[in-house]
Amino acid sequence: MIQLPEKFIHTIMGVHQEKGTLWLEHFEELIQYCENRWSFQVQAAYPLSFNFVAPVLFHNGTEAVLKLGVPNKELITEAEALRMYKGNGCARLWDADTDKGILILEKATPGHTLKTVVDDDEAVRLASAVMRKLQVPPPLRPLFPSTADWAKGFDKLRTRYHGSTGPLPERMVRKAEEWFAKLHKTWRNPQLLHGDLHHENLLSAEREPYIAIDPKGLIGELEYGVISFLMNNLPEKHPIDIMRRRIELFSTELTLDPVRVMTWGYCHTVLSAWWCVEDQVGDPLKSLELAAVFEKLLEEKA
Repeated sequence: MIQLPEKFIHTIMGVHQEKGTLWLEHFEELIQYCENRWSFQVQAAYPLSFNFVAPVLFHNGTEAVLKLGVPNKELITEAEALRMYKGNGCARLWDADTDKGILILEKATPGHTLKTVVDDDEAVRLASAVMRKLQVPPPLRPLFPSTADWAKGFDKLRTRYHGSTGPLPERMVRKAEEWFAKLHKTWRNPQLLHGDLHHENLLSAEREPYIAIDPKGLIGELEYGVISFLMNNLPEKHPIDIMRRRIELFSTELTLDPVRVMTWGYCHTVLSAWWCVEDQVGDPLKSLELAAVFEKLLEEKA
């Protein structure tokens, strides 16, 4: 029997409510179903956040990764994004049953995260190399949410708090709403973005130096695609210096507009603060602190 960490259980119940509780109750049955259907054995799980992820060993000795989640749109879009990337810069999707919340994925070996690269400039360059491979035009049919869809999260915030912004500063939310609107009116060449490409979602592999895992599948500007990386693995003291340097490097490596990167970054980090409140996961104050960093960088450019 697999013992799930209490923090993971809390996250599943906080995000998915009753569906999450039901999924947890039938989790062992789901594991047995997967082992019987695909003839593999589930190994000890990786550190868990929003989904159950563990290596598996097939009866013929082949290794893969099993990802299980409460069935939802994000798992469907992840599977579709993996199919569109076709293993180019990204882990391959071997099989899926999204109705049951099951993905079977290529296992990256040795599988060290980009967080193990100490030189931050080198980490940005390695991430940029992956991002170039992930530049895929959006599909003709609307499979994926867009950054404009994500921005509608602020409507949910204001609905919950009867027009106000609850625990989030009104000034910051209002500015994010206004800037989101301006950016979407002027956005250029939207692409299929990974949507959550940061250090922990970039793993060392044999066939490529690094490959991406866990794509959300999001339609947006390339400038938006670097935001998750910018937010991640920052020093507690003087994060603005690292942030400034990363934006400079990404702008050079990927031919990005640094001002749009910073503006998208401000909007996304304020939105991320709302997600923390909405899902009862994470620290909204940390997201707001990062929003303040982006705001300060924009003031430097003014």
